[in-house]
Amino acid sequence: MPVSVARRPVYTWMASMSERVVSLTNVQVQFSGGRVRAVDTVSLDVGRGEVVALVGESGCGKTTLIRAIIGLEPLAHGSIEVEGKTVAVGRGVRALRRRVQMIFQDPSGALNPRHSIYEAVAEGLRIHKVKGHEPTLVAEALAAAGLRPAERYLRRFPHELSGGQRQRVLIAAAMALQPSLLLADEPVASLDASIRGEILALMRSFVDTHGVSIIAVTHDLGLAWNIADRVAVMYLGRIVEVGPTQEVLRAPKHPYTKALLSVVPEM
Repeated sequence: MPVSVARRPVYTWMASMSERVVSLTNVQVQFSGGRVRAVDTVSLDVGRGEVVALVGESGCGKTTLIRAIIGLEPLAHGSIEVEGKTVAVGRGVRALRRRVQMIFQDPSGALNPRHSIYEAVAEGLRIHKVKGHEPTLVAEALAAAGLRPAERYLRRFPHELSGGQRQRVLIAAAMALQPSLLLADEPVASLDASIRGEILALMRSFVDTHGVSIIAVTHDLGLAWNIADRVAVMYLGRIVEVGPTQEVLRAPKHPYTKALLSVVPEM
């Protein structure tokens, strides 16, 4: 189990669900000409400052679902709204990308090996034409992600950093745009156990201090226990159980959730 993460509950999901950051209604994503439903009639709301862990085994549709949220997968049915605006592939995606940022599982693959750390963080600022003094914005983002002093990292390249430091660079690049929603796809799966807790605590700190919302895709129920306000359990493209984290993990109702918990060491 990952190291327990201390929380500062400035924002709580119960108080903020009236202000929905993302709303999914009967979402379907199909492959192979409609013969395969990777996501099958999923409805889910995420409030301001809420962390939802999307839990399930590999291949159940978790990553496909968050790719649909950011406009990378077309919907066969249903709708997705981010801050009240409908998500559609190819239409308004650029504006959406500033408000919704994605953190990938493998920081080595997500960072361009030929770009310095400065360039990695500054790229998004330039694409979205963020106003402000660029070097200051980059340094502030790196410092907020725990890379201090930022000047030590600006001219380095990804191969010169550890896995945990590379993941912090990705988080810095995302948070530099001041997004409303982070989509984290197995954000600590490739990291050593010794630093997973640090990255989870960092992500939780952005929730508590900035009110950013997070959907964290994971098969690790320990991650859900440590960081999430709610857990949504996904099985064969559908959400089969959703509720407050402690309630779902301590008293699961669906047989699949019970099966997932049966293979996890006692919490």
